[in-house]
Amino acid sequence: MKISSKNKYLAFAILVGGKSIRFGTDKGLFKLRGKLLIEYQLEILRQFNYDIFLVANSKQQVQSYIDEVNIKEITGFIIDDYDFNLDKTARSPMIGLYSAFKELKELAYEKLFALSCDNPLIKKEVIDFLIQEARTYDCCVPQWKNKFIEPLFAIYPPEKAYQTTLSNIKARKFKLTNILSQEWKTRYVSIEDSIKKLDPLLLSFKNINNFTDIKELEKLLYK
Repeated sequence: MKISSKNKYLAFAILVGGKSIRFGTDKGLFKLRGKLLIEYQLEILRQFNYDIFLVANSKQQVQSYIDEVNIKEITGFIIDDYDFNLDKTARSPMIGLYSAFKELKELAYEKLFALSCDNPLIKKEVIDFLIQEARTYDCCVPQWKNKFIEPLFAIYPPEKAYQTTLSNIKARKFKLTNILSQEWKTRYVSIEDSIKKLDPLLLSFKNINNFTDIKELEKLLYK
């Protein structure tokens, strides 16, 4: 892992280690209009003065990204931590987030901006807005009017979130909303009222689950 000289206030952590059962291949390394999906995200995130980590499920997956991606844009890789006698074939974003919280806590980052590689069309303006909103809070999470939240497009305090994910994994509770603690000072940002002003089509929340979603993204990119 490279030693970074960038701002240690915050780091981006992109989860790339999902099973991709419905998609059938590694989403981050899928090419859309000649560019890897992960490259769409890196193109945006490298505009900030913060470190970027990829959270993978194995050394083999790390190598596949090293082979395909310009790793000069990446500060380092974090591999899913299975210190809980879990089946290593199991995949859960909770495990990836726990691993990221554990690593970035040790590296003394104050905040972690969690993202998933299947949301390739993130907007710089939205990222910047959430970072600013999180300044005086422990955590910042986009929320829909129906109260659903976006835990994989949110900012967390690594040290505190490490403790909550640790407790949940030990209890075999993998629902991502369990990461949040009522003891935290959390900022819930309205997607419809606030974020939509910066991202009218809400592209930042267009995720890819199957090839139908790819076709929809292609249409959006064409427009």
